[in-house]
Amino acid sequence: MKIYVRERQKVGEGVRQPMFRILAVTGGQIQIEGTHFRKFEIEAIAKDIDAEVVYLEAEKEGQKKQKKR
Repeated sequence: MKIYVRERQKVGEGVRQPMFRILAVTGGQIQIEGTHFRKFEIEAIAKDIDAEVVYLEAEKEGQKKQKKR
């Protein structure tokens, strides 16, 4: 099982808010109630369900691809 996460994009520096968002879970069934998580919370969930955490990099501003028409 894998849990795909990335850093939230709208978190200010020095702000004490959860910094990660779970994007997808593959290889099993799991119900997730929250939307934003701290790194230790994600790692605790992964440990309990024997899952691997995959950290994805968010797109930087200005690097977004333009839609082709």
